[in-house]
Amino acid sequence: MAAGEFHAPSLNDFFPPALLFEGTPFELDRLMLVRILMAAVLVGFMLLAFRSPKLVPRGLQNIAETGLIFVKEQICDEVLGKETGKKFFPLIASIFFAVLFLNISGVIPFLNISSNARIGFPLVLALVAYVAFNYVGIKKYGFFHYMRSSIVVPNVPPAMHVLLIPIEFISTFLLRPFTLTVRLMANMLAGHIMLVLFFSATQFFLFDGAAWMKVLSPFSLLGGFAFTLFELLVVFLQAYVFALLTAVYIGLAQHADSH
Repeated sequence: MAAGEFHAPSLNDFFPPALLFEGTPFELDRLMLVRILMAAVLVGFMLLAFRSPKLVPRGLQNIAETGLIFVKEQICDEVLGKETGKKFFPLIASIFFAVLFLNISGVIPFLNISSNARIGFPLVLALVAYVAFNYVGIKKYGFFHYMRSSIVVPNVPPAMHVLLIPIEFISTFLLRPFTLTVRLMANMLAGHIMLVLFFSATQFFLFDGAAWMKVLSPFSLLGGFAFTLFELLVVFLQAYVFALLTAVYIGLAQHADSH
């Protein structure tokens, strides 16, 4: 690259080719390896935190219990009530911590990307939430009663049903998993792109740009650092929003007849 030229990152910079088992159904690229690593870190963290639980928690146990209590009180109990929240707490807590840990790799040096920036895992989580809330509704009301309660708006003129039923069907059964997937993926991908651009610009200003551009490097570096702090907030918020919406959809399915 000639001095004074800047080239945007290519797709390979974001989604590199396979590193292991290339050409097989089990090939793993860098992002998949990050996903496996962070899943192992999550499992290891929970095992270490509760390997010998104390009545008065300290250290890792205290951190893990704080997170679990947050999910229980601020999501499950708040949205579903104590009795129903207790029933679905394992599912919602698993979703929350899975999203949180896979997101946080985006700000860890040498990992530098959330594996939720690619559609695969967000789609899996959205399908889990989709199956969960539909299962709840079908189990309580039966398939046909649940479908009718979910898509038929009561107390409207009959002619309006021609318009409202397709809208309610698309909103409930198609858009929910789609928006869960895209919201998580798009936010984490956008954050990754912004961090790449900030720090790539810093490197360019320092080493490849014209001499006068070096004075710009502290500003791009500071911008990258500030956006990293913001990304930490986004990491938590996306985990919270995904778990919260899962609980909301389960609650709506449980009360579909009061639609």
